[in-house]
Amino acid sequence: MSSSSSAAATARLDRILADAKRDKEMGYRDKALKMYPHVCGRCAREFSGKRLSELTVHHRDHNHDNNPQDGSNWELLCLYCHDNEHSRYTDQQYFSEGSTSSPSIAKATHNPFAGLAGLLKKD
Repeated sequence: MSSSSSAAATARLDRILADAKRDKEMGYRDKALKMYPHVCGRCAREFSGKRLSELTVHHRDHNHDNNPQDGSNWELLCLYCHDNEHSRYTDQQYFSEGSTSSPSIAKATHNPFAGLAGLLKKD
């Protein structure tokens, strides 16, 4: 192997390692903004310039540690839609059947129309 091809191979390997290190250091928000168009996935508003900061990365499974490199667990949402999504998720967790924190809802025992039929009868 000649020294020039060895140097080229070393330079190529160095570039690959530098790219991998940069990708590892780059946060998932930066990756998501590169992968997806700058549009909210719910309300379809477009974002650019200074307003790009209003676009957030939402984890579809609500697990912030699940960050696959292909972005399959991410979607871009505006601040308002992101807050709404998390409120809906919190409500779902709170009111789910198996939840221990679900409020117990008492069943109604009073029937306000029980005697209505008798009142409406014609003599």
